[in-house]
Amino acid sequence: MRSTLNANGRELSSMNEKMRYLMKEWVEPIIIAVILALIIRTFVVQAFKIPTGSMRTTLMEGDRILVSKFIYRFTQPKRGDVIVFISPEDKKKDFIKRLVGLPGETIQISNGTILVNNKPVEENSVLRKQHYYNRGDFGTEGQSITIPNDAYYALGDNSASSRDSRYWGFMPKKYLLGKAFLIYWPPNRVGIIK
Repeated sequence: MRSTLNANGRELSSMNEKMRYLMKEWVEPIIIAVILALIIRTFVVQAFKIPTGSMRTTLMEGDRILVSKFIYRFTQPKRGDVIVFISPEDKKKDFIKRLVGLPGETIQISNGTILVNNKPVEENSVLRKQHYYNRGDFGTEGQSITIPNDAYYALGDNSASSRDSRYWGFMPKKYLLGKAFLIYWPPNRVGIIK
């Protein structure tokens, strides 16, 4: 039978000493690591897997991404950010979409183009490249909608197959979880999310 040695090389004789040694050397670091991982996941960065094609070609099914959960504590969300939030339709699901409309703005989709306060979007090249289809109760052709002061308007890049603000309306600020910033898997798609 092998004997257990402590950090000083002294043999541990009693069962109590062996248990204390195991607790200190193994269990305690594991508990600390789990607590740190939970804190990081809750407040700093969280990993997500993309389940659908609603954000093609920016994000593909199966992409694994990292989301900064603290960035919006220091800066305001910007039009064009790829955001993760709690689904307004099903609080048990998280959605990922592109932030299109900010609080207080008027949004309209006209001939596939996003109009903000009756002007085509200019500040974000990604939004200008997308074609947005008129669908749902909040995306009808010719319809202007004003975003409440405590909400955002978010659309999927793959407008043809995205259930987004055009269908369920506005995303409350309190549902915002963070900003997607990195694809880390698969290896051939690793990169910054734009």
